[in-house]
Amino acid sequence: MPVKLKNKKDASFSLRLEDPRKIRIKKQLLTKTVKQIDLEKTGTVADLVESYAGMSIQARNIGRCAQVFEKMLTDPIRPTILLGIAGPLIAGGLRKVIRDLIDYGLVDVVVSTGAILYQDLYQARGFQHFVGDPEADDRQLRDLLVDRIYDTYVDEEKFWETDCWVGKFADSLEPRNYSSREFLGLLAGAVKDPQSILVTARKRGVPVFSPALNDSSIGIGLTEHYHRMKMAGLPRVAIDSIRDNYELTQIVVKSRATAAIYIAGGVPKNYINDSVVMSYIFGRDTGGHRYCFQLTTDSPHWGGLSGSTLEEATSWGKVSKQATRAMAFVEPTVSLPLVAAHALQKKLYRNRPRLRFGWEDDVLTGLSSE
Repeated sequence: MPVKLKNKKDASFSLRLEDPRKIRIKKQLLTKTVKQIDLEKTGTVADLVESYAGMSIQARNIGRCAQVFEKMLTDPIRPTILLGIAGPLIAGGLRKVIRDLIDYGLVDVVVSTGAILYQDLYQARGFQHFVGDPEADDRQLRDLLVDRIYDTYVDEEKFWETDCWVGKFADSLEPRNYSSREFLGLLAGAVKDPQSILVTARKRGVPVFSPALNDSSIGIGLTEHYHRMKMAGLPRVAIDSIRDNYELTQIVVKSRATAAIYIAGGVPKNYINDSVVMSYIFGRDTGGHRYCFQLTTDSPHWGGLSGSTLEEATSWGKVSKQATRAMAFVEPTVSLPLVAAHALQKKLYRNRPRLRFGWEDDVLTGLSSE
């Protein structure tokens, strides 16, 4: 029944629904009001993020991501939380945020681009990222051996030195194939910085995978090692990316449930999801991730993986049909500290036992909680 216009002859006519069903639906739709944020009553970042959940647009989405994270951390079934990280996160200032997620037991497995781990290693060796200018003359920067990551500078000479250091470190290892997890664990033992992501993961027993390790300066260092060994006719270290698949899929298969956090997207996002698909190799259908959230600036309508929705992942069986999920389209240097601070300030890590991983070569012999 169409809406009737009352008092058409009167200039003060009004619109009014008469269909009872439509009146009932409208009443249901107009039940929950948007909360106007009150900064006078906002004392912590956790308070702010919880206020976001009652707002609109991306503030609401950040609040929802924080709520999903809280459910991951407090679920008595204790899902294994896999953190996927991509993008210029360390150049952007998020090194300690990521490190603290690991140190406080808020994540159980890390899947990263090689670039993030390299920049962590670069800082662990005493080098820094510097405030730059996105409008800088890049030709002049090249002459000065200064590399630019949007508005951040790094020292190309120190990058080159670190590349070669990685190559020399590889010289010290038994010449054979390694998964990125095994190699990065050994590499972490060669530096001492307690603020390092790699060092903290090694200390806490958190496995770190980098399925595209070759596509980074760590890969450049390993290529330098490869070339020297080849010229000398000696055996060499190599990264076995298929072994990465094998190892991570075992973690997924042996977990009671899994949850995923995707920061940006890229290879880590797809890799975490493909580990669910690959579970059939072990005769299992895990049902997909029980919880997941993503913080990204990539848009779904371009069709790329980084911006693809978590609903789309459900069609592949990567995310459970019953999953609790959320996405916030906010750049991670803004959004990740908010979501992480919410979890840390609420001490959601309390009473959450850490996982213990037992490895014999490429076989996960045990996965248990402390």
